[in-house]
Amino acid sequence: MSASTASPRRRFGRPAGSVADDGPRATFRQLLPYLLEHRTVLSWVIVISVLGAAASLAQPLLVSQVIGIVERGGDLAPVVTLLVVLVVAAGLLSGFGHYLLQRTGEGVVLSSRKGLVRRLLHLPISEFDERRTGDLVSRVGSDTTLLRAVLTQGLVEAIGGSLTFLGALIAMTIIDPVLLGLTVLVIAVSVVTVVVLSQRIRIASRKAQERVGELAAAVERSISAIRTVRAAGATEREIAAIESSARGAWQQGIAVAKISALVVPISSIALQVSFLVVLGVGGFRVASGVISVGDLVAFILFLFLLIGPLGQAFGAITSVNAALGALGRIQEIIGLPSERERDAGIVPAAPSASTAAVAFDDVHFAYPVSAHQTEAEKVIAEVVGEPERDTTVLRGVTFSVPVGSRTALVGPSGAGKSTILALIERFYDPTAGVIRMGGIDIRALDRDELRARIGYVEQDAPVLAGSLRDNLLLGSPDATDEQCVAVLRSVNLDDVLDRDPRGLDAQVGEEGVMLSGGERQRLAIARALLAAPPVLLLDESTSSLDGANEQRMREAIDAVAQDRTLIVIAHRLSTVVDSDQIVVLDHGQVVGVGTHSELVRAVPLYRDLAKHQLLV
Repeated sequence: MSASTASPRRRFGRPAGSVADDGPRATFRQLLPYLLEHRTVLSWVIVISVLGAAASLAQPLLVSQVIGIVERGGDLAPVVTLLVVLVVAAGLLSGFGHYLLQRTGEGVVLSSRKGLVRRLLHLPISEFDERRTGDLVSRVGSDTTLLRAVLTQGLVEAIGGSLTFLGALIAMTIIDPVLLGLTVLVIAVSVVTVVVLSQRIRIASRKAQERVGELAAAVERSISAIRTVRAAGATEREIAAIESSARGAWQQGIAVAKISALVVPISSIALQVSFLVVLGVGGFRVASGVISVGDLVAFILFLFLLIGPLGQAFGAITSVNAALGALGRIQEIIGLPSERERDAGIVPAAPSASTAAVAFDDVHFAYPVSAHQTEAEKVIAEVVGEPERDTTVLRGVTFSVPVGSRTALVGPSGAGKSTILALIERFYDPTAGVIRMGGIDIRALDRDELRARIGYVEQDAPVLAGSLRDNLLLGSPDATDEQCVAVLRSVNLDDVLDRDPRGLDAQVGEEGVMLSGGERQRLAIARALLAAPPVLLLDESTSSLDGANEQRMREAIDAVAQDRTLIVIAHRLSTVVDSDQIVVLDHGQVVGVGTHSELVRAVPLYRDLAKHQLLV
């Protein structure tokens, strides 16, 4: 990557690019794009809310009429009947409105997850180097779920509650403005207090979600390496680390609970004091003949309609602010530039006359510090900060790979072999220099177009959970069963096909746990071979194979390599001696290029590696 786009180092105990403790100010406005997808349903919710509010507001007036009719003597049946109808109608409308909002809430959760996953899977690889896997999973899972509260609790009060509140306020003003003034004074004090608390709840809720993300990262790390953990006798230490993360999440949850615990009593006290004020002052004004008993009863009922939405809103503040805190974490990822967006500022080098399949021209590269950190090291870096260290991997690398040739990359561990393949795939861009394919700077090519030309078997040979077919079709979705079976047999996976009656539908387990190391490697190679790309990159592709299977694999690779360019990294001398050219790397520099016999004579490092039959 260019210097301008290289991932910044972590500073002051926080990942580069992360937000301050209170996070970005997520608002309902940022939720608007999700809501607009459901505007038809929300329009019906508004209509239902208006009707429900009207039905609720009419009830105190009818009760006042009932009291008046009782005092005067008259027929109660019509008024009582209408009152019952309104009570039932208000209940039905409220229930239907809540259902529609719940349905819309689930739609918003779905939309946010789709948008977040789409953005995540298009982010530059460097962003995954910077962030912990468990935290990203937490954002897709628990953070998006919290958005439901904005609709099911936030909008319920914003739409229906505000109409009821406004209607009750107008009616109470008409009945007795003096009594209303005393009531509003009591309520205003509680409202101001809750508004102040809501800001603290939002900050605390965001921190709580971050702690949940850390817990998810700790669990993911331990489960993904469970065999290593068991073999190392580290089970109890991992449990202690997870419990520590869980305790941090618990402590932050308690912090939210402490602030939230103040909200409910405040609303309860406001209701009780208001009720007592109305009873006391209202009773005096009834005795003075200012208002009637029916007016006082109606005023009290309107008071409940006034305070009811306030009390519900106070109770919803915790969940809504937690949702907005989660929305801030989601927006943080959504706001990151994708690979394509980062490419917008890149100016590719001019085409050259080179006809090489791949050519490196004075390429330099340095990884972000976090690119090779474990999950545990990333956690420590967040707490104590990132020490300065040199992460330069390639220094002025220049070589070319002729079309249709086989080129081997060899050198000590850490020499930069795997980095070269990562740069060809454009997982990263060079900090200096140019990489060309057919004379064209690969940065001038669309990334999808570039990667369609390349088959890539990476060092760890990842296998996806699912079936053999699922893994093969990952890069070749239109391949037939016959083609899948043929490529599996070509890499000596006949036994895997034959030992399970489900054939291609045989399950490989999480991360290929039901396969041996060699079988996982061969399945990854089969996946690359099935796509039949012009350029094939094999990163230490036979390191997990025994002698017989390695020979079978070499035969398969020889067959498919006849019409394409092959760049291979291997541990074993036997894998590379027949290569058209061998590039020897040491400390990120090319120290020799030639055939096996030429390098044995001219390059001491290669001669030493060849002497030990080991190309590390």
